[in-house]
Amino acid sequence: GHRRKNWKVRKFVLREDPAYLHYYDPAGGEEPLGAIHLRGCVVTAVEDMPDSKKYDADNILFEIITANDIHYYLQAASSAERTEWIKAIQAVSRTGK
Repeated sequence: GHRRKNWKVRKFVLREDPAYLHYYDPAGGEEPLGAIHLRGCVVTAVEDMPDSKKYDADNILFEIITANDIHYYLQAASSAERTEWIKAIQAVSRTGK
C-alpha cells in the first residue's frame, strides 16, 4: 500500500518452517500472490507514516523490514490485532527456518 498509495485487502498466512508470511487474494485462489521472508526481519508498530491519510494511521499500522532491506507496511483490523501480528512475526523471525 505505501508504494502504490492505495490499500488492498489481503489474506495472510504466517508459517514458521520456512519463516514466511504468504499473502493471498481474499476473494479466493489457492496460489499466494507473494511472500515475505521473515528470517532475520525487523517488525515494528508504525505510529505516524508520511503521506498516509488520517483513517489509514489510527494506531493499526506496522512495518516489516526484511533482511534484504525491503520495507512492507501493513494495516491490521485493530490495535489488539496489530499487537498479535507483531508478536507472532517477531517469534517466527527469531525461530523460523
